[in-house]
Amino acid sequence: MTENKRFIETLKGQLTDRPPFWFMRQAGRYLPEYMAVRKEAGSFLDLCYNPDFAVEVTLQPLRRYDMDAAILFSDILVIPHALGQHLEFRQGEGPVLEPVDSVAKLDALSLDHLHDKLAPVYETVSRLSTEIPSHTALIGFAGAPWTVATYMVGGKGSPDQAAARLWAYRDEVAFQALMDLLVEATSRYLIRQVEQGAEVLQIFDTWAGNLPMGEFRKWCMAPTKKIVDNIRARFPDMPIIGFPRGAGPRYPDYVRETGVTAVSIDTSMPADWARDNIQMLCPVQGNLDPLLLVSGGEALKQAVTDILDSLSGRPFIFNLGHGIVPQTPPEHVALVSEMIKEYVRSE
Repeated sequence: MTENKRFIETLKGQLTDRPPFWFMRQAGRYLPEYMAVRKEAGSFLDLCYNPDFAVEVTLQPLRRYDMDAAILFSDILVIPHALGQHLEFRQGEGPVLEPVDSVAKLDALSLDHLHDKLAPVYETVSRLSTEIPSHTALIGFAGAPWTVATYMVGGKGSPDQAAARLWAYRDEVAFQALMDLLVEATSRYLIRQVEQGAEVLQIFDTWAGNLPMGEFRKWCMAPTKKIVDNIRARFPDMPIIGFPRGAGPRYPDYVRETGVTAVSIDTSMPADWARDNIQMLCPVQGNLDPLLLVSGGEALKQAVTDILDSLSGRPFIFNLGHGIVPQTPPEHVALVSEMIKEYVRSE
């Protein structure tokens, strides 16, 4: 299927010979060849902003496992960095930002140099569009405004996103201004990725699940819908995958209200429930537990088979419920890849 890519056809609602697959964070620290490039690059941001390095690490898992899709190697926090927020990745801490916790700090952010600062990322997308195999689809991505805002306001990741949630409750007008800025920046960023060759887009809302329903609608669904609308105004047929991690029974509302083409479901979502409540609305992507990919053995094989049996009767993309973790044995990724390639859909 070199002309009609499995991944693209599935997002169009077609059943292909087998479910397509890729893995979130498929380029990363579980691969020794990635670690070699990471060491050469220096800082993590240098890796993201150097097209030579970013192209190489994007291609590495394709060489090993021949996935049906490649995802641009970058990070969701390049958007606040491009808006002017200080960002660094510290060993053992992860991303650390200068918190945007006041109107004055919000006003200091600017869209003026967004594309200039993100030019290396666009070059990476352009190069990947010609360097990936002909049967492989290219995914561009960004973080959703809510999730990106939680890092911007809190200055780092947190288990409860308290800083952002409190600001949204205490000063909704100011927080809405931040979200509006992120909607505009993210829309421009994703549109430029499409212009450079991205064939599919994914919007990662990693922290959506911690929001109460009213705030979920306001800070997760509404901004995502605006981004989808902005992209579709330029590219009406662009496939867009949403990932509101932890949304639970709110997934169907998310699909209906945002207009995404497909949704990625997290590990907590029962596959049968997704089949019965989401798959009639759109293609589903997911949702193997990343820790099963670490543990391996019969439990891994059974989980892969159960997910395939539950979801492959309708358009479905095999993936994880979140990203591959660093301690994952590469041979376990190889095993799952071969199981998917050999899977025969039951009639």
